[in-house]
Amino acid sequence: MGLDMYAYAVSKRDAISEFEMARDCEKEELHYWRKHHDLHGWMENLYRDKGGDADSFNCIPVELTVDDLDNLQQAILDDDLPRTSGFFFGDNPPDLESMRDDLMFVQKCRIAIKEGKVVYYDSWW
Repeated sequence: MGLDMYAYAVSKRDAISEFEMARDCEKEELHYWRKHHDLHGWMENLYRDKGGDADSFNCIPVELTVDDLDNLQQAILDDDLPRTSGFFFGDNPPDLESMRDDLMFVQKCRIAIKEGKVVYYDSWW
């Protein structure tokens, strides 16, 4: 058991809101992480900034826009992802490899959005 994190691209018709995709939509998995707690913390802050108010940020998708990706990319480059902890989150300190992987993720999202898709981050712990 632990923090599993995903990024999906879906068609625009399957994007219901910033926090919801159609239940049985076809999802293209863009990226997967295991226990990348600081990135999860950044995504939770984004969720809250967009008006998300669930007590626990778990199994709740959040849409990633181009502006969000710009902000995330800058946070990655500045080593400014929020230090985040949780019982199931593990303790993996940031390193150059995870930074490269995160930047690759941002690039995949940008490509999906240019193709007319909507991108969501989701997690389960």
